[in-house]
Amino acid sequence: MLMINTPQFGGALKNEGFDFFSGVPCSYLKYFINYALNECDYVMAANEGDAAAVCAGAYMGGRLPVFICQNSGLANAVSPLTSLNYIFRIPFLGFVSLRGASGCPDEPQHELMGEITGGLLDLMKINWDYLSGEETLWRKQLLNAAETVKSGETYFFVVKKNTFGEVKLKEKNRPAANLSKNILIGQTGADYEENKDETLYASRIEAIKTIAGRCGPETVLIAATGMTGRELYDLGDRANNFYMVGSMGCAGSIGLGLALCRPERKIAVIDGDGALLMRMGSMATAGYYSPGNMLHVLLDNRSHASTGGQFTVSPSVNFAAAAHSCGYKRSITAENIESLAKRIEEWKRSPELTFIHLRISESVAAEAGRPAIKPFEVKERLMKFLSGGF
Repeated sequence: MLMINTPQFGGALKNEGFDFFSGVPCSYLKYFINYALNECDYVMAANEGDAAAVCAGAYMGGRLPVFICQNSGLANAVSPLTSLNYIFRIPFLGFVSLRGASGCPDEPQHELMGEITGGLLDLMKINWDYLSGEETLWRKQLLNAAETVKSGETYFFVVKKNTFGEVKLKEKNRPAANLSKNILIGQTGADYEENKDETLYASRIEAIKTIAGRCGPETVLIAATGMTGRELYDLGDRANNFYMVGSMGCAGSIGLGLALCRPERKIAVIDGDGALLMRMGSMATAGYYSPGNMLHVLLDNRSHASTGGQFTVSPSVNFAAAAHSCGYKRSITAENIESLAKRIEEWKRSPELTFIHLRISESVAAEAGRPAIKPFEVKERLMKFLSGGF
């Protein structure tokens, strides 16, 4: 089997503009990943779904991203691939390994995914091909893939064993969070248990209004799936707003990808407890890369408001302490709307990766409806906003 000269392949990728990567490692892709770590911007995600969302944020930030995963982890990315990338028309170039390929002995957990990798990509309406090791052919394949992504569609390469030639990982200075210097302020989750009267807490729409007002029209607001996005829309549809639908739990990763690619812009993620609980590993990734221009606000109503008010398990979680442990530079439990406003102003004056947890009531704004603007229009408008078109 012919083997790709990995630096040549990586150089060809960079020539086409693909120099931002996020993914989860696989032994079949290790030399390709080593190249990307050595020569490009790489976000090491906690899981494949987070990596897909990071790539989505990077694309909106003006980069051409590359997504990498093992085929057993491809299933973890199905949610963002089908309900984020597809409906918002956010493309990227993907590389997925073919563990469990027919005739290639492997561990038993790869057997089924080895059979269905191509079929799964077909079901998700993703263009794909097996990556060739022959230089003339892979160069043609790469040009075709690049044209596909630049035209607005995702393209995947399925990579067989021993496709990429060896590249050693260089030693690099890695960012390291100094947890002893992080700031943890406010009550614990247990303290809130003593206050069960819903009237003591602000509504979600009051909190969103405060966030939008204090952050200002120059800040990108990424609103989590469900009532958060709907209520932000009802408060006033603006070019700096991104209303998530589907891909639940991915708001923080989208914000991370965007914040890293557009450090001159302030990015505020408005999250929900049900959503964040789905993908709490994303907090560790955000803490590690620690973009100072990112604010992460969690509005915790301890319920799934958009599906009928079923409870979440958030009462057992001290979110501010979790963010603190993950490396957020400031981790705060705001006691009320006034405290929330004060902490946002602190972040604006002294930008550091900041997490603010605010307990809110379970009430839902009576007028909360679904945004009339289509998801891909939201994306296109936001990209125009980021480019100075508004």
